[in-house]
Amino acid sequence: MIKDLWYKNAVVYCLSVETFMDSNGDGCGDFEGLTRRLDYLHGLGVTTIWLMPFQTSPGRDDGYDVSDYYNVDARYGTLGDFVEFTHAAQQRGMRVLIDLVVNHTSDQHPWFQAARKDRDSPYRDWYVWADKKPANAGEGMVFPGVQKSTWSFDKVAKRWYFHRFYDFQPDLNTSHPRVQAEILKIMGFWTQLGVSGFRMDAVPFVISTKGADVTRPVPQYDMLREFRELLQWRQGQAIILGEANVQPRTNMQYFGDEGERIHMMFNFHVNQHLFYALASGDSRPLAKALEATRPRPATSQWGLFLRNHDELDLGRLTSAQRERVFAAFAPDKDMQLYDRGIRRRLAPMLGSDRRRLELAYSLLLTLPGTPVLRYGDEIGMGDDLSLPERNCSRTPMQWSTEPHGGFTAAEKPVRPVISGGAYGFEHVNVAAQRRDPDSLLNWTERALRMRQEIPEVSWGDFEMLPQPCQSVLVMSYAWRNNVVLFVHNLVADPLEIELAASAIGAGGEQLTNLLSEDHSEAGANGRHCILLEPYGYRWFRVGGLDYLLKRSDV
Repeated sequence: MIKDLWYKNAVVYCLSVETFMDSNGDGCGDFEGLTRRLDYLHGLGVTTIWLMPFQTSPGRDDGYDVSDYYNVDARYGTLGDFVEFTHAAQQRGMRVLIDLVVNHTSDQHPWFQAARKDRDSPYRDWYVWADKKPANAGEGMVFPGVQKSTWSFDKVAKRWYFHRFYDFQPDLNTSHPRVQAEILKIMGFWTQLGVSGFRMDAVPFVISTKGADVTRPVPQYDMLREFRELLQWRQGQAIILGEANVQPRTNMQYFGDEGERIHMMFNFHVNQHLFYALASGDSRPLAKALEATRPRPATSQWGLFLRNHDELDLGRLTSAQRERVFAAFAPDKDMQLYDRGIRRRLAPMLGSDRRRLELAYSLLLTLPGTPVLRYGDEIGMGDDLSLPERNCSRTPMQWSTEPHGGFTAAEKPVRPVISGGAYGFEHVNVAAQRRDPDSLLNWTERALRMRQEIPEVSWGDFEMLPQPCQSVLVMSYAWRNNVVLFVHNLVADPLEIELAASAIGAGGEQLTNLLSEDHSEAGANGRHCILLEPYGYRWFRVGGLDYLLKRSDV
């Protein structure tokens, strides 16, 4: 069962081919360059690579405006290069997930061009049209403050078309049977080329009804079951990781009561409350968010992340909580985006404080779910706020002190590499951190290796251990008679906490530290006294060494 559900204990690494490694000196990353860096990712402890869009695209929205679902954008190479990459990843025991962007296409896609030019085209009904501008056109924008409407007039078709995102990304009519059949065809195509699954973009919009007369979209959850069934037929171990920023009460609708819909979802609810905890030092809302998202089928899994390629969306927090996070991590208006989020990378948000960075990653690796890392965060890359919207955190990977951070030999890269200042490639790069045994990169590698040895986090049930200090989060996991315990101090003050051995469970008198020699033994009163440094954390396996060696199931 563990082998079949490989995603339960994976380590996912998200990257953009465009900004990862350029092999031919044209200034743009490509699959050949990425393939050359697979040993780096394998050595880091990555088991699964998630690729942002790389299909043919005009590139107006970082590839999310797809104009050909069945090809690789020529800037990144060929389909042959892609297959070489997936094969090389498989040789290293690594899997590949790719973005599935089927809520909308580019307005340059042949389907839309045919639809707008000919009312009788078979593709006309593949998009969503209206004879006049709907009254609710000013509602439901994904990018408020940048986007002004969800309906635009097409001069060729002489009709209005619906676009939940930018006006150059017309929405597909995903309720149409032929559109659904095409989505299945796209999924089948890429699984044949070595893909182990898909990160499905904007899932709530994909499955919702659309149209000029639709005032309250109705989710069509059974579409998710059809997508999963295709994967089971074509490639039994392929998965869908859904991007669905929804309320906890609807999570089970996406997973399915029996786990028959999507395999994984990003836990946006926990992500937002995690950053509130880091900003406020209060663990209680985070604990509440973890409880709210506890229910899920046994075969389903959460995807956990700190930062991703989009803004840090804080829309699920209260206004007061959101302002608290803004004040801590994005005090300048230029650091905020879409009236709801933060567009910065993790390291600048935390002031490159090594203690806080380790704390954040310790939380990522020990909260219930599968960790998803963003490229460059393992070395503490920064952002370029002079770039528009979300592009500020999509700068090229910083490999060395060579020109353009070793990303490209071209005079002008596809996007400026961060240079100068504390986050410039001259100071923050892979080569330098590889040689420093105490670097963030080497700490991350050690932490990821240990995380792979703690399947209890992915497979077990968690329990919050009560203690009076609200700035400390204490969690345990039990699985197959094994127990692990994690303690996190969210504030800059050193703290001493006590934990009753009886509350921890069998073997609780001894706690074996998994990251250092700082073990803990309960005192004569049956309680552990644990001193936590500022932003300190502990990973314990319950039971002393003698106790663990006697166990046949450890």
